[in-house]
Amino acid sequence: MNERLAFSFGGGRGTSGQVPSSARQFDDLMTAPRSVEPVAQAEVVDETQEKRDWGFLGLLLFTAVLYFRPQDQIPGLSILPLAEIAALFGLGAMVYNRMSRGQTFSRITPELLAVAGLALVMLLTAPFSVWKGGAIHTFTDRFAKVLLIYVLMTNTLTSFLRVQRFMMIVIAATGYLAARAVFDYLRGFNLIENGRVQGAVGGMFQNPNDLALNMVSVLPMAVLWAVAARRPMHRLFAASLALMMLFTIVMSYSRGGFVGLAVMVLILGYHLARQRPAAVAAAALGLVLILPLAPSSYWNRIASITDESRDETGSRKARRIAMREAWQTFLTFPFYGVGAGMFEAYNPPGREEIWRETHNVVLQVAAELGILGLALFFFMMWRALTARSVTRRLLRRASGVAPPSRWRPSQPSGPALVTKEEAIYIDAHTGTMTASVIGWFVCALFASVAYTWTFYYLLALTVAPRDILKARLARAVKASRPAPAGARL
Repeated sequence: MNERLAFSFGGGRGTSGQVPSSARQFDDLMTAPRSVEPVAQAEVVDETQEKRDWGFLGLLLFTAVLYFRPQDQIPGLSILPLAEIAALFGLGAMVYNRMSRGQTFSRITPELLAVAGLALVMLLTAPFSVWKGGAIHTFTDRFAKVLLIYVLMTNTLTSFLRVQRFMMIVIAATGYLAARAVFDYLRGFNLIENGRVQGAVGGMFQNPNDLALNMVSVLPMAVLWAVAARRPMHRLFAASLALMMLFTIVMSYSRGGFVGLAVMVLILGYHLARQRPAAVAAAALGLVLILPLAPSSYWNRIASITDESRDETGSRKARRIAMREAWQTFLTFPFYGVGAGMFEAYNPPGREEIWRETHNVVLQVAAELGILGLALFFFMMWRALTARSVTRRLLRRASGVAPPSRWRPSQPSGPALVTKEEAIYIDAHTGTMTASVIGWFVCALFASVAYTWTFYYLLALTVAPRDILKARLARAVKASRPAPAGARL
């Protein structure tokens, strides 16, 4: 075992592994020696087997291609399907690895079933779509890849070290895109609509609103890295990336990004203030000092959220009309919608905002996939938002701590399956991911992003610690059972 967590949350002197309840305990563990106590022997064997997992490498390569998009920046590289190659490499290695161990094709989790169910709804509703070919294309060109990569994430994010490494790839890639956006804005390059910066690469980052949504979603992870890193250079690097993301949100002039940022900051501050109140206070002060430096045109656009007379482009009114028409579409086709991605193509007589998206993720799913698709989407959101409480409950069990009752506080109940270092990481990670998911959802209330990557990456990162703890507890229970009579003969 003895693997060191990449964020270096601190090593423990004992095996208690209790969730830190104060800033002092968090700081003591952050500065403690880096020794890591051994955990259950069953876990040692499992994580030793995971060290040569080519499936996880394929996931990292795919994510790097997805975010950095080298095919958009290096001439001649666009002829190679780099994302597909990385995905097939990772999936093939993952399947081979599981089959060689005598396991099934894939682990089955409620979240994976929900993602697969949404894919099935897309296919089942396609025959009733206003454009069957277009609905099928939305599935094959976009969501089928999301499903396959979610399968890969479910089966390869099987240790806390992997979760951290995967998160660091996402942070670094998003920070790179944020830096590109900042430099473009300063040069007056790649701007639209009177100065709004758009993404330097295509795909899910090009539109200013989608760019801001992705920055809001990943910013909490960068803040966590900056707060938790031991080395000053690592903290400075992570803080710089977080600052670039914040600047990009402002320079996108996205009203949804502003609202999502405000809500996300409140949630993140609440979770981190229990452990690092001084750092949270400093970050809040920095935010208060930085935001007033935004140009007056930015605040005029933000003011149009409540004052329609300040909306120079008329997009606020157009969005309100599109949302109303999406709701009417759902009422007209409540069971099967108009087909995945086909609300734009649905232009019945009397529609005012033709060839426009819903600009609301909930109405997008409702209008395009009907009530069943909407139920699956809400189920995934519910699983993401409740993962923190479930993970903390499992963490108490894995830490060997009995839950407190009305008459007694928490007390030891058995051997610990997690180190103090891991316990601190899990607690901070779950709070951070809750802020990311809520920030994404608030931004998505102003965007049509139900079939794009960001939410499914967040979902996988949110539930991974829960599944890791479940696996450890299950192995510990199995190892503690006496062998059947005659098993050693």
